[in-house]
Amino acid sequence: MGRLFGTDGVRGVANADLTAEMALGLSVAAAHVLAEAGTFEGHRPTAVVGRDPRASGEFLEAAVVAGLASAGVDVLRVGVLPTPAVAHLTGSLGADLGVMLSASHNAMPDNGIKFFARGGHKLADELEDRIEAVYESHRHGEPWERPTGSGVGRVRSYEAGFGEYVTHLLSVLPNRLDGLKVVLDEAHGAAAGASPEAFTRAGAEIVTIGAEPDGLNINDGCGSTHLEKLKAAVVEQGADLGIAHDGDADRCLAVDHTGAEVDGDQILAVLALAMRERSELRSETVVATVMSNLGFKLAMEREGIALVQTAVGDRYVLEEMKERGFALGGEQSGHVIILDHATTGDGTLTGLLLAARVAQTGRTLKDLASVMERLPQVLINVPDVDKSRVKTSAELASAVTEAERELGSTGRVLLRPSGTEPLVRVMVEAADIDQARSVAGRLADAVKSALG
Repeated sequence: MGRLFGTDGVRGVANADLTAEMALGLSVAAAHVLAEAGTFEGHRPTAVVGRDPRASGEFLEAAVVAGLASAGVDVLRVGVLPTPAVAHLTGSLGADLGVMLSASHNAMPDNGIKFFARGGHKLADELEDRIEAVYESHRHGEPWERPTGSGVGRVRSYEAGFGEYVTHLLSVLPNRLDGLKVVLDEAHGAAAGASPEAFTRAGAEIVTIGAEPDGLNINDGCGSTHLEKLKAAVVEQGADLGIAHDGDADRCLAVDHTGAEVDGDQILAVLALAMRERSELRSETVVATVMSNLGFKLAMEREGIALVQTAVGDRYVLEEMKERGFALGGEQSGHVIILDHATTGDGTLTGLLLAARVAQTGRTLKDLASVMERLPQVLINVPDVDKSRVKTSAELASAVTEAERELGSTGRVLLRPSGTEPLVRVMVEAADIDQARSVAGRLADAVKSALG
């Protein structure tokens, strides 16, 4: 698998790449590293462990729990809950560590392990590196001190976590959802219980699809990566809007009453205006990645809201928000972070706040989302090129300059080396789709010529 920790924990095909032995070993290593870092000093350590409904999560959860308890950590098993719920409970219960078993929007055969530090925040990169190093040393035979007797960890189920998370969500809402009809697509995932409960208690009339997880059907033709069923259901039911989550419910996409998609950029735009109105948008700034649609940037400029852009990945958005104290950030894919109330993207919270804005204003989601116009965006992947020379090739720089001159202020060019494959992504936005395709095609040819 190469380096075990990626941008979002450790992921792979369950029982092939990600085995029970690995889950147990990583958990032991995490306990040791956090102990060495002083996290457990002066008290008996506690961890919160949750998972999504994947069948493989059952044995991986058992392995994680065994590893932590064998290293002297008491474990609270919260069962099937969204990733943001595990993060929230890690913080609210004062736990020293949180562990979530999920591969998010990936297909069912995959699974993953994500560790949260005290407070529910993502572990620092240096701690992940240290955990990996300790795991490898143990795996190759280096002994470790094992507690015995009363020193071993105790394990218990914490069934109150579901209700505490839903109560937290409702406490954040600025107004109720009475009078709204909402279709919820739960991706047969981790939010199949919590999301309908929260929307119902907030006053909405709900219709659910993708809310019958059986361990095998997560993300299967449903959820935020497959919006077709939600679009059809919203129109068929005459609903005001639809909300779609992914498998671990850390993201949210929406559908308006006409069946049209409302993406993460549009959701950010709607929430930014609502939060500014409530004086909750600190520094009147929103954080997004360089892949956000140019229409979003233009809309924020028009509304007098500053935009800070980061590298692609919600982890970079979160880092920028924490470092500079911003309250709202996210990605086009639907990862929306509301930092005053969540330490990670929370799809259910995002959906609730979006619905609350519809209820509060009496406007349709289509009307609210029209604050920004999505400019046509063309993405071409150029494979088998030397991606390391993207920023140094004079030939490519000349082609980009010419493209930017042609597009002017109503278009944008972005060349981005893939983080995992030998390819370069060419992204072009323009006011006209034909122009975007034409410019993107020429730039893709230039990449092949300059870097091939």
